[in-house]
Parts: sequence; structure tokens; C-alpha cells
Amino acid sequence: MAIRGTGSALPARIMTNADFEKFLDTSDEWIRTRSGIRERRICEKGEDTLTLARTAAERALEDAKLTPADLDMIVVATCTPAMPLPSTGCFLQHELGCRQIPAFDVSAACSGFMYGLVTAVSFLASGQYRHILVIGAETMSAITDFEDRTTCILLGDGAGAAVIGPPDNEISGVYDTCLGADGSGAQLIWVPGGGSREPASQKTLDERLHFLKMKGREVYKFAVTKFQEVILEALARVNLPPSDLAMVIPHQSNLRIIESAREKLGLPPEKMAVNIDRYGNTSAASIPIALDEARRSGRIKTGDWIILAGFGAGLTWGSVVIRL
Repeated sequence: MAIRGTGSALPARIMTNADFEKFLDTSDEWIRTRSGIRERRICEKGEDTLTLARTAAERALEDAKLTPADLDMIVVATCTPAMPLPSTGCFLQHELGCRQIPAFDVSAACSGFMYGLVTAVSFLASGQYRHILVIGAETMSAITDFEDRTTCILLGDGAGAAVIGPPDNEISGVYDTCLGADGSGAQLIWVPGGGSREPASQKTLDERLHFLKMKGREVYKFAVTKFQEVILEALARVNLPPSDLAMVIPHQSNLRIIESAREKLGLPPEKMAVNIDRYGNTSAASIPIALDEARRSGRIKTGDWIILAGFGAGLTWGSVVIRL
């Protein structure tokens, strides 16, 4: 199985660091120095995870030269679904006009696209399915506390999609996958309110429990170590030196984390996909958005080795080694 097409979607509204300076005790320099972010995209009324996912899906299908009727399954990775119930995948199946194919969501936060992609690869390996649409879509602004200066500056909205199916040549394919989780770190990044443990109430509203909470210092330490570890272990399993990679496409969480991994691997800047400066952290959407941009710009092409690597709330992580 291989990537047959990709697509992405971003809200039109741009929120710059200067916009935060108007209502928070922060500055453009402070944000850029600590995260690498200059601006991010934010949904406006009428835009949400479903609308972004649909646009990204349609662009991926067009790129793959397929129609919704060709799809055998839809997997949506999101921690900000359009509604708690039913899945955003079911809404998307209907809006695309697909057959009555399986459609569901997976929730692994910033590692979500990795979890969705590995899920799709496993289903395809069974031989029962031919083309699967995998989407990472998020409206992080919906769970962002814009009074929390340490987290609100980091997050953005967007969606990216990939159609996975049989390769059209003898070399393209998925060569290695890996997923992991450490639930002892579950409360390093979490949204306490709104679930069955803390159902929505006046108390959860007053205490702002419906917004994302993060222990930034602990998360940073985990991410720096795990990100490099995941990449190096994946390359070792396929016996591929870092120099043979055309590109690393990482989760866009923090520019310092990305640069640290690049230096560890000994790669030049052009071999590391970076768009966090323009979009911020879009959680499950960040990797597929960067993948789509790299393909459409010609930075990666058929025959190239790439690795996708992500980490996030859970704590979760994952990697996929692909030859385009």
C-alpha cells in the first residue's frame, strides 16, 4: 500500500503574534523565541473540523484521481470532533457522497494521523479494502483558553488528508510503522471537563475545564527525547541511514524540538518539513498538512524516502517510513 494522493485545508483567518499582544501579556519576540510561531489559522463562524476535513478530503481524492465511490473506508484522526457523537467520519462519509463504507474517528491528539495511518495500513493488509481515506483534522481554537498565555499562542486550526491504496509502481509503499503510548503522562496534556468523569456543568464552565491544559516543561522534555528516539529506531529497523532520507515530516509542536532532531540526524534544513511558523500546532492535522505541502511543492517525489513522526497527548507517539 502507498500514498496515492494528499490534500489539505486551512481557515482563511490569520491570527498573528501581534494580535495576541493586544490582549495578553506577551510579545512577538517572546512567542517566536520559545516556539518558532509567527502566525496561525483560526476558524470563523461556519467553519469547523468537518468543513476542514471535507475540503482536505476532496483535494486528496482529486490528487489521487479517484472519486468518493472508490473509497472503502474513512478514518478521521481528531481530538476536536464536530460533535461528541456521532463520529466526524460518519458525517464526512455522508457529505462526500460515499457508499455505506466503514467510517470512524481515532483519538490520539497530536499523534492522531500516525494512529489513523497505521490503522488504515493494517486494514489494507487484510486484503478486504483497496482505498482508505485518512484525515487529520482539528479545530484547536475550540478548546483553547485564550486567557492562558502559555498555551493559547501555540495552537491553530487545519486539516490534512491522504488516500492510501495499492502502489502504481514496484518501489512505492509503507515500509515500517510504529505506535506507542505511556498513559502515566495522560495529565500532562488534557481537557478535564466534558467527559463522563466531569460532565458539563456550571462548575466545569466556571473552572474553565473544557479548555486544554498543558504542563509545558514536562511535555517539552518528553518530546525532545521521544521524537529523536522514534526516528532513529524506525530508520534502524529498515536499515536506512538518515542521509538517504529525502525528508522528515514531523509533528509541528515546537521549532526548537524540530531543530534539535534535525541536528541529531545531521540533516540540512531543506530535509526537515517546517510550517509551524505559519500554522502553529494543528495537532493531528500538522503532519498531513506538511506532507501535502511538500508533495505539491515538488520537494518530495516518487521514489523518495520519507519518515512521518509524531508525539502528543496520552502520552502517545508514532512513526511511519514511506517510499513515495
